[in-house]
Amino acid sequence: MASSMKTSFIIIFACSLLLQGTLGEMSCEELPTNACAFSISSSGKRCLLENSPAKEDGKVEYQCKTSEVVVGMVAEHIETDQCVRDCGVDRNSVGISSDSLLEPEFTRKLCSQSCQQNCPNIVDLYFNMAAGEGVYLPELCEKQGNSPHRSMIELSSSGAVDEVAAFSPESSSLAAAAASPAASPSA
Repeated sequence: MASSMKTSFIIIFACSLLLQGTLGEMSCEELPTNACAFSISSSGKRCLLENSPAKEDGKVEYQCKTSEVVVGMVAEHIETDQCVRDCGVDRNSVGISSDSLLEPEFTRKLCSQSCQQNCPNIVDLYFNMAAGEGVYLPELCEKQGNSPHRSMIELSSSGAVDEVAAFSPESSSLAAAAASPAASPSA
């Protein structure tokens, strides 16, 4: 009995190594720009869309980069188009700012039942962003349901609207990377 369990374990381990070798590691830099934002690499770090310096023709190019923000217990995740729609996020935005939490339409979608129940990656990101601004996302969502304008006034009166979110203690490099958001690429 113990021998068959050991054999099963060895087979599963060998298959996982083979599968890992076949599929390889998911790197943010290898993702297309239209799948970059809200994705998580094999190493568990968030992917971030950044703009490159303009070329000689003046055209700005966009590329997917790995941030230093580590997401707990999630790796190799590309957010679904359904979650992007349900939560009201823009996969083509460069950097991420807490300013979006001041937009009633965005907050309504982020606080929607479909986003909250089906899109934990996006909810976790904005939960940490709101916390960095001193706001508890579930409370903001509750206020949003009762009085959307009041919740926006309370958030904006905190003085946090002009700052980029701190996300979490591990995410200072993402905050720095998002400090100068640019126009969205047209993809």
